[in-house]
Amino acid sequence: MPTPDFVLELRRHVGTRPLPLVGVTAVIERDGAVLLGRRSDNGRLTPVTGIVDPGEEPADAARREAEEEAGVVVRAVRLAFVHQIPRITYDNGDQSDYLDLTFRCEWISGSPAPVDGEMTEVGWYPITAVEHLLDDDMAERVRRALQDGPTVFLQGR
Repeated sequence: MPTPDFVLELRRHVGTRPLPLVGVTAVIERDGAVLLGRRSDNGRLTPVTGIVDPGEEPADAARREAEEEAGVVVRAVRLAFVHQIPRITYDNGDQSDYLDLTFRCEWISGSPAPVDGEMTEVGWYPITAVEHLLDDDMAERVRRALQDGPTVFLQGR
């Protein structure tokens, strides 16, 4: 996965120590289906995800990531879920703590295709099948994004 330049710059100062970052998940729905892609780093199916750039509005980051990774134009319609992902330690030792903002997005245009190499395949999957295709965390993000109602946030652990 390409690491944003600002993260590489921060890493020069903090090394592998935990770095707090804001991430987005774009749950893109169209006609009873959800857009999923197979990640090139671990082979898992996921919605579009990414890191918010400094000064960037999170909904804009969700839109940008959808276009960069999957070649589709979307509109973020609802912030659905806010939660802290357990610390991730990458193979090189870098540690990151992601605050994830999950958005429900509507597809506007574009035919899904892997664009920037972060995904090896991209396609529409029936909502009814998604629960069985994703790991528990990603399935929860999709489930919460597709529910109507107020934004859900975890009240602490």
